[in-house]
Amino acid sequence: MAKTIEEINEKIKSGKVVVVTAEEIIDIVDKKGLEKAAQEVDVVTTGTFGPMCSSGAYFNFGHTKPKIKAGGGIALLNNVPAYTGWAAVDLYIGATATAKDDPLNKIHPGEFAYGGGHVIEELVSGKDVKLHVEAYGTDCYPRKHLDTLINIKDLNEAVLFNSRNAYQNYNVAVNLSNKTIYTYLGTLKPNLGNANYCSAGQLSPLLNDPFYKTIGIGTRIFLGGAEGYVAWQGTQHNPHAPRLDNGTPKRPAGTLAVIGDLKQMSPRYLKGVSFIGYGTTLAVGIGIPIPILNEEILKYTTVKDAEITAAVVDYSDAYPNGKPEVLGEVNYEQLKSGSIEIKGKKVATSGISSYSRALEIANTLKDLIKKGTFSLTQKVADLPSRDNAPKFKPLNERPVKEEK
Repeated sequence: MAKTIEEINEKIKSGKVVVVTAEEIIDIVDKKGLEKAAQEVDVVTTGTFGPMCSSGAYFNFGHTKPKIKAGGGIALLNNVPAYTGWAAVDLYIGATATAKDDPLNKIHPGEFAYGGGHVIEELVSGKDVKLHVEAYGTDCYPRKHLDTLINIKDLNEAVLFNSRNAYQNYNVAVNLSNKTIYTYLGTLKPNLGNANYCSAGQLSPLLNDPFYKTIGIGTRIFLGGAEGYVAWQGTQHNPHAPRLDNGTPKRPAGTLAVIGDLKQMSPRYLKGVSFIGYGTTLAVGIGIPIPILNEEILKYTTVKDAEITAAVVDYSDAYPNGKPEVLGEVNYEQLKSGSIEIKGKKVATSGISSYSRALEIANTLKDLIKKGTFSLTQKVADLPSRDNAPKFKPLNERPVKEEK
């Protein structure tokens, strides 16, 4: 018998809700079958924790005396550039912004960088952050310089807003060249020396709801240790990726734009990350509850690592040149075993996302729901699907003619 989100929320209020993780539901359905499990289980919780580059935070640091207009000027947070082009005292800092004393020409093998992801972690940790502003001054905002310490507790608003998170599957990166390369998927040794991947597999939110039947705009989620929401589809959202019969995509597919109150979040689930020779980012913890409204939705949540396939791609040549040749396909059970076979060679694997932290998030969300402190929301709009989403396109480069 079908359920509604309203009925599940009533069970949450009364303390009668049955919640399990996406890991636990696999054995439950194996033992009880889909029909009985769908009647008994109300919510399945998912989780993921890994580097998510399209992340950042915006905040309002408050007006000074005399007033200053950061907009159009320069702002640095712990020497990391922040975007000023919003308003007088609103700033946005991106996770991949790099400190001025770590310019790109100095990020090379053997060096770590400091950047926006680290600033966000320090803010969430309650640490003071140096704010430097250079402005041009106007009649209404005459001040031209500001050097001060800011703390998250003193900010008027502090909001995490990430435009592309929770990727629905991703590549397995390898290196066929004869030299070590440094990428956003970590260091790749030459001649198939290792293989790196980045997904929680069977725990990952969008792999448990592959056609976005319950996850959509307005969905309440666990974000960075607090409540957040799906604000929109993420950039590069691509539901057209080829899929297995169970619905899971074999290539990078859907993405989410998410938002939440940074002041309520925890550094345990927001971590600044530096990849040697590449730059900085932010590791983000996300958990999404999936209401079990019917057997079809439940079936998707029973997906196992062995039933999720990812593409192996050469990041030394094919990837940077824009035509990733797929060297093969492997499943997440193979990836998590510690090695896979590529071109007849046994290659060591390493996940740059944390399955243990993803499981911790799924269990934390489970506990919050059981305690009645986290209720479910009905999505207010669907994410674009294969039926209505435009296909993701690369840049159509056109030469710019100089005016005479």
